[in-house]
Amino acid sequence: MSTVTQTKNLLAMAKPSKVKLSTADKVYYSIVYSVIIFLTVLVLYPLIFVVSSSFSSGQAVTNGRVILWPVEFSIESYKRVYEYKVIWTGYRNTIFYTLVGTLWNVIMTACAAFALSRPKLPGRSWLMFLFAFTMLFNGGLIPNFLLIRDLGLYNSPWVLIIPGAISVYNMIITRTFFQNSIPGELNEAAVVDGCSDFRYFFAILLPLSKAVLSVITLYYAVAHWNSYFSAMIYLNTRNYWPLQLFLREILINNQFSAEMLTTMTDEEIQKLQGMSDLLKYAFIVVATVPILMVYPFIQKYFAKGVMIGSIKG
Repeated sequence: MSTVTQTKNLLAMAKPSKVKLSTADKVYYSIVYSVIIFLTVLVLYPLIFVVSSSFSSGQAVTNGRVILWPVEFSIESYKRVYEYKVIWTGYRNTIFYTLVGTLWNVIMTACAAFALSRPKLPGRSWLMFLFAFTMLFNGGLIPNFLLIRDLGLYNSPWVLIIPGAISVYNMIITRTFFQNSIPGELNEAAVVDGCSDFRYFFAILLPLSKAVLSVITLYYAVAHWNSYFSAMIYLNTRNYWPLQLFLREILINNQFSAEMLTTMTDEEIQKLQGMSDLLKYAFIVVATVPILMVYPFIQKYFAKGVMIGSIKG
């Protein structure tokens, strides 16, 4: 037998054979794929509808003619949105709060998680109890307001960054990763080589923890980007307002009262209602798209990091 024939036979043997599915398996997979497709459509359709409505005419949106694709394509809503100069101020502030706040959050969370992951830390169980206690109980809005005022953070941009330095939930996720995914022998070897705790943390632990750091970075960034309640309570100066507060103000200003309806014709009412609806959809797109663009850059870490702590052993 020639060498070529032998090679072909070996390749044929190495090639995985197709598994024949039974009727029950085919039914099962059909149901699974149908459910997945249904859930995917259920999630994607609202997003597609919002984007399509924002690029449609006000009359088409008011009459309910927008189903999937834009009807009577128009960018009038976006022109109206960006006519408000405060939008750019809101973008600037929100980007600042998101970048600086997320960096501050990740640093504080990683440091706390590293310390609490060390088995020889004195009082570790007691400290974890104190952290977990804050997840169930807090002082309430008025005590928090008095505390912020006495600390001198009231009406300061730092009020949206410093007080929320750590999310206990994210800290527990990070601590679990440090304990379960980073072998203790690595720390012992580093100590034997004369590596300090600081150098071990920055030079060894953090580079090996990209998955969990990416996950908590996304969590913190989304929280900062969508935050508006704290700004509404603690900020009086409009120059410090985040984007979400400006969008809320613009939406309120575009509402019309019953007194206005009595002095307007049906055509004017319909036009105003259509523009109000268009602005809502355009605001959703304007406020959502920038943070959605961050996800693809950390997607490869997100699937791994979000499962941290789910498997034991």
